[in-house]
Amino acid sequence: MSLAALHRAGMLSLTVPRRFGGQGRGLADAVQLLGSVGGACASTGLVLAMQLNRHAALAREGRWPDAVHARVAGDAVTHGALMNALRAEPDLGSPTRGGLPATVLHPQRDGAWRLSGRKTYVTGAPGLTWMEVWARTAEEHPRLGYALVRADTPGVRVVESWNQLGMRATGSHDVVFEDVPLPAEHAVDLRAPEEWVTADPVQAVWNAVGLGALYSGIARAARNWIARFLQERRPTSLGAPLATLPRMQEKLGEIQSLLLVNDRLIASAAAETDAQIPPPVTDSLLLKTVLTENAVRAVELAAALAGNHAYARAHPLERHLRDVLCARIHVPTADAAHVAAGREAIVPFAA
Repeated sequence: MSLAALHRAGMLSLTVPRRFGGQGRGLADAVQLLGSVGGACASTGLVLAMQLNRHAALAREGRWPDAVHARVAGDAVTHGALMNALRAEPDLGSPTRGGLPATVLHPQRDGAWRLSGRKTYVTGAPGLTWMEVWARTAEEHPRLGYALVRADTPGVRVVESWNQLGMRATGSHDVVFEDVPLPAEHAVDLRAPEEWVTADPVQAVWNAVGLGALYSGIARAARNWIARFLQERRPTSLGAPLATLPRMQEKLGEIQSLLLVNDRLIASAAAETDAQIPPPVTDSLLLKTVLTENAVRAVELAAALAGNHAYARAHPLERHLRDVLCARIHVPTADAAHVAAGREAIVPFAA
């Protein structure tokens, strides 16, 4: 229902190029939308984040056959069709840690392909129309890249494996590909492995501040709930709202400071990126970590102020707490971001 409403408002095609009927908006507009949607329904926000990110990347990179790009983009504009990139696998984990995918594209004599493999943690799996599947080719010298699969193609199967603490409504299940037939042009971006080594700074910042905006939206919703709770809660022993206590005001101010830092960082990074001055990749890795950890800390502070009420399923704060903790599982994880930054900091002082 929420995604249908976003489609009616034209939001599912926010980053689709104008030449395909979309709005062609940049990162600043995308993060503003993600913050608003994330505060209302975090799971919807995460599905939307993947949609906006992928369409922006397709427009920026221009590597797909134009007719294929037009079809996928037109589907988003006309039908609100969802897409996502499927990268993680049960054994491989995230490809950002290295390693070749077990998902394989088998070339056919007529130039077509057959795809087999299994992907995990596929955000929005039940509602996707298009899947960009990270795979390797079964060739003498394997290539790596994406195969485009329509979700209703024979051989595609969603396995309902998602049963996590938070973000439950994302339906981030496994998807299995069993000898799925694909036309030649749906091997949309295959390259030699070494061509994938260099990270794209624009993609890195879209990921960082997109996730940062989404989880900041959750934290802002938690802030609003606890501020209202403190004003309405009047313990008989106090005879006044909890909001009158300096200790409560101090902690609420601490939440405000975390959200202020996030808002400023997100706005600055988005504006620079839209001006074609994206931050270096390592900076974006750190941005993702700082933004999401600030969001987690803000919700944890709100939960501490609410006490037992924060853990009651009758209150939205319980959901906000579960959802915001999922910020830590997105790549880059904090350890990877810190290692990359640490290595970079050592270089000028290396012997």
